[in-house]
Amino acid sequence: MKTAFLNAQLVCPVVGATAGNLLVDGETIAATGDFEIPADAQRIDLAGKTLAPALIDLGVFSVDKAACRAGGIARVGLMPDQSPVLDDPGIVRRAALSGKPALWVHPLAAATRGLEGNDLGEMAINASAGARAVATGRRWIASSGTMRKLLAYARDCALVVVVHPEDSGLTEGAVATEGETATRHGLPAAPAIAEALAVARDLMLAEETQARIHFRQVTTAAAFDLIRAAKRRGVAVTCGITPAHLLLSDIAISDFRTYARLSPPLRDEGDRQAALAAVKDGTIDVIASGHDPRGPEAKRLPFTDAEPGMSGAETLLALSLGLVRDRLIPIERLFALLAANPAKVLGLASGTLAPGSPADLIVLDPGAPWQIEAERMVARAGNTPFDRLPVQGKVLALYKGGTLID
Repeated sequence: MKTAFLNAQLVCPVVGATAGNLLVDGETIAATGDFEIPADAQRIDLAGKTLAPALIDLGVFSVDKAACRAGGIARVGLMPDQSPVLDDPGIVRRAALSGKPALWVHPLAAATRGLEGNDLGEMAINASAGARAVATGRRWIASSGTMRKLLAYARDCALVVVVHPEDSGLTEGAVATEGETATRHGLPAAPAIAEALAVARDLMLAEETQARIHFRQVTTAAAFDLIRAAKRRGVAVTCGITPAHLLLSDIAISDFRTYARLSPPLRDEGDRQAALAAVKDGTIDVIASGHDPRGPEAKRLPFTDAEPGMSGAETLLALSLGLVRDRLIPIERLFALLAANPAKVLGLASGTLAPGSPADLIVLDPGAPWQIEAERMVARAGNTPFDRLPVQGKVLALYKGGTLID
């Protein structure tokens, strides 16, 4: 089946934003721009609406098909923190099939057995079962010896290691970042430097082993400086962040609002501004939702007892489009952060509008206004710190491999 999208505003992370047409043949993009439309092609006139690559959400904790459909996400990198943990080829294979037919699921296998930080996982076998990377999950591997072995083994298996960078020796029992907000509210807190300490060690080990490393969320100025310097030295490092850490500071927890309890915790305003600068200068490679739906039994508790995490898949694009409206980055750069770069980290030939790429596409009205309402979210749970926030940008249609996802 052939489909011709006509009169579109094409947004490609490689080519940029241009007006034109796009042809899909079967499951792949066949042509873009100005081309002869085949007589047997279905024609869809977009009347100036935006046509862009579907999002690739790197590092979700739940296969939430409804939320991904609403947010324009066609592929997710699934974290190994599942029940059971993704440390066995059979479990990995089952996870890879769990999103069909609406969603591509790319499992990230557990870096260590049971995510306990001790014995290495079976990387090669799990990769053959469908794992696209290995990940430490919500935890940091405290043993430098284990981390060095992990990086060396992953290098030999041509896999990237996805890391949660927080020194657990400092963050144990903490629910917030040290500072005025945590002090005023009497919350157990950890210094922001816990992140930079973890990043520094893991960067040195990655450089020494010549392994690829991706820090799933980096949120502090000190850590961004370390990653900038490592990139200049040629270290194979990438890093990501969530819209929450770009748009909110630790002031958001001032009313003990558990929906704003995240991991890593929200930082102070100086670190938030440093994060925006890191997006602008290219230090940050990926924006991801950190999608982690938590029900009332996990969130309607005292702040120190509530579980961290937010439901972010369906709000990822709308919140991120604010960076374009604020003229921090152009829209093609945004789709590099949301699609092309996550694809590179996972070794996928997607995330662009290049001919031959998978026809994972979204039709978008970037100016359409709406309001985030936690109680009306289609996700498994509406635990968002952005409840009642007015936003712009609505996904009108999602295509996965050329097929419209209802």
